[in-house]
Amino acid sequence: MIKFKNVTKKYDNTIAIDNISLTIPDNGLYCLLGRNGAGKTTLMKLLAGHIDATNGDIIINDKFISPGRMPDCVNFIESSSAQFNMKVAALIDSAAELQDSFDYDFAQEMIKRLELNQNKKYKQLSFGMKTMLTTIISLSNNSKVILLDEPTLGFDAIMRDQFNNLLLESYNAHPRVIIVSTHLIDEIAKVTERLIIINNGKILMETGIEDIDQKAYTLTGATSAVLPLLDGLNCIGKTTMGSVMAAHIYDKRITPPDGVNIDRISLQDFFINIVGGGNKNEK
Repeated sequence: MIKFKNVTKKYDNTIAIDNISLTIPDNGLYCLLGRNGAGKTTLMKLLAGHIDATNGDIIINDKFISPGRMPDCVNFIESSSAQFNMKVAALIDSAAELQDSFDYDFAQEMIKRLELNQNKKYKQLSFGMKTMLTTIISLSNNSKVILLDEPTLGFDAIMRDQFNNLLLESYNAHPRVIIVSTHLIDEIAKVTERLIIINNGKILMETGIEDIDQKAYTLTGATSAVLPLLDGLNCIGKTTMGSVMAAHIYDKRITPPDGVNIDRISLQDFFINIVGGGNKNEK
């Protein structure tokens, strides 16, 4: 469905996207992870046709994408997106009139569940509620590809949980490609199916959450006992505290000897280690 073929995007002398190739063949909930400045927003803007690639091709359903050929099947929502200063009810009605595939019943159900006051104008809403309303409108239009850039900024814990439920219900009702960029890694892992990690403009991996659950783990014990176990394993990071080592692995499972514990690694810790932030020495 979606292909990036050797895509590079430069801003003057800065390389934001560095010769990436990526294929997204199927519908699914995808989480796009990366540090600040890693290239997440640039990747989404390229896919939406908002900016042009310096080199390479972006293809959706066999059609080449560029600002001159923006895809009508893609809906890209940035965290800073705004709406006209109309009442919530009027915004929903306008969106339904403009989009033939708009799921009006879904939008109404989500607005009621999230207790959005339909008589309030957009500018009267809190920042979090503005973002939630924009997300509801985006998910209700049933585009084949939905891109959400940091959609939970300004959300408290309850709103983030509501957002995750909204995301899952929308996908179950209308399966498609939904890509969510976020820093709240472990929370989004509850609903997402696949993970795309980008670092310094390069795609480090695209894999399923189940694959990480099976292959990512931590070995903890005396350094002298842990180090020999790492031979032939893909160790993505280590933490040493005196004579004790915690080694973070992304590889086949092993059965450690007595004195060495094997534990699950959180998705957040996996991300930190895979992008190179996990080697620490503490006294």
